[in-house]
Formats: sequence, C-alpha cells, structure tokens
Amino acid sequence: MVYQLRLRKKGIIILPKDLRTTLDLKEDDVLVGEVRNGELVLKPLKPKVVRIDPGIVEKFLEEEGETERRKGEDILGGSG
Repeated sequence: MVYQLRLRKKGIIILPKDLRTTLDLKEDDVLVGEVRNGELVLKPLKPKVVRIDPGIVEKFLEEEGETERRKGEDILGGSG
C-alpha cells in the first residue's frame, strides 16, 4: 500500500493509524531513516531477542571478573 504523508512544521511526519497498526508501531518507538537512491526509507527499529544459556553467561562473567582482578593486582603490584 502507498501512503501520502505530509511534512509538517519542524520536520514532523504523521503516520496514518492503519500504517502504525500494520507495523505495530507505538508512541516513542524508534524508526531508522535511510536515504537510498534519492528516496527516504523508514524502518522500525525492533530489538532482536536472543536466547542465551544462563550458564554460558555466568561462566563468561566469572572469567571476566578474574581477568579484571588480575589486572588490578598487576597495577597495584607494579606501582610499589
């Protein structure tokens, strides 16, 4: 479907309700704008949900904490 949109004061573009409904857009949603071949392309910015094993995250955080602890020891040990 093609929509005719009007550019308002201060660059405001109002999206018709049926377009917002079709794209499941809500107030304060973020759209990404791109100029492509002289045309403005707007796309909803929808975060991607990724499922991760909590055990992997826990292991990573433990390893990262150990690395940071060692860095701190090196800094403190090397300053005296």
